[in-house]
Amino acid sequence: MKQTHIGNSVDRIDSLAKVTGKAMYPQDYYFDNMLYGKTLRSIYPFAKINIDLREAQNLPGVVRIFTHKDVPNNAHGVLHKDQLVFCEDIVRRIGDPIAFVVAETQKICEEAIEKIKVQYEIMNPVLDPIEAMKEDSVKIHGDSNIVYHFKLRKGDVHKALEESYFVANNTYKTHSVDHAFLQPEAGISYLDENGNITVIVATQYPHYDREEIAYCLNVPTENVRIINSNVGGAFGGREDITLQIHLALASKTLNRVIKCVYSREESFLAHSKRHAMIMNYSTGVNKDGYLTAVKAEIIGDTGAYASWADNVLRKAGVHATGPYVVPNVMVDSYAVYTNNPYAGAMRGFGATQVAVAYEQQMDILAHELNMSPVEIRLKNILRVGSFTSTGQLLNNSVPLENCLRSITE
Repeated sequence: MKQTHIGNSVDRIDSLAKVTGKAMYPQDYYFDNMLYGKTLRSIYPFAKINIDLREAQNLPGVVRIFTHKDVPNNAHGVLHKDQLVFCEDIVRRIGDPIAFVVAETQKICEEAIEKIKVQYEIMNPVLDPIEAMKEDSVKIHGDSNIVYHFKLRKGDVHKALEESYFVANNTYKTHSVDHAFLQPEAGISYLDENGNITVIVATQYPHYDREEIAYCLNVPTENVRIINSNVGGAFGGREDITLQIHLALASKTLNRVIKCVYSREESFLAHSKRHAMIMNYSTGVNKDGYLTAVKAEIIGDTGAYASWADNVLRKAGVHATGPYVVPNVMVDSYAVYTNNPYAGAMRGFGATQVAVAYEQQMDILAHELNMSPVEIRLKNILRVGSFTSTGQLLNNSVPLENCLRSITE
């Protein structure tokens, strides 16, 4: 069979529509007799709440205000069902959803949001993941704030560090990052001719959205349809639920077309962030510039909800030694709940943050040994035949040496 794509330039099927402005994004869809929705969100990171909807419900043009009482199964989450469609009695982060207003116009939605009275009983939040790990810390969920702990052990790290010519001991911190995609979240939902809940949304996981909607609304999965529109950027930020369940609940209940478009501010409040990390590193080296050991403790702040925390901190732990041969390794990586904005998927999935630590360690070692940063890396990089810190044999396609030499020649 003749291959027609490999080695050839292939046009993207959506490129012409995008460059001509004909591509349809969720906010571009309009239907007759359409209603609008807007979410009321918490303004405090940790508080008990009590809401009064009476004034907002009596506002002309308001059709319905949905709360946790309207959701059959009020829980969702990609790995841990620790997020609520609408908060019941406690909010755990700024931006937590409390209610969803459906009205005849976007302006009426905004007016109604202002008229919902929320009584907050503010509690002391835990915003530092190191403090959150302590046994006497305030618990965000359950009995422990440690969501996940990954361990990697290879050789005798303590002995290797003691026998090293030099050990670099440092702490590195990376901050939370928003995806800041061009298109804020938007969606539209309706019941099709067969009564199926249909949601048009820009998403990275339409099959996951479908399952979450079906579970939360207690309907068969086959009665939920997700139409993935054009996506105006994602980078991991559209792997979690934002407005999908809110829209589906409203259209199912009201049998009307419901549309919701987030402002940039609400987009910042609603979706996940890159994990902020605290990374404690000890890296040993011998006189000849060869690595002897790496000991690393990685603490990832997953915020109020877990999202993909297990996977992100696992990958951070696996990649903690970077593209280098290290005979002795000890890594502990933790995902920790706090009352900060919740963290989830973002390009690199934890491998990005640890590079900040292990590459600076290499520069420090090079300086101590009076070597160039390139020389020490060439001594230690993975090659064909090398074993990674997790024991994987690399038997082909390891182009690191060629890459390094090409930029220095």
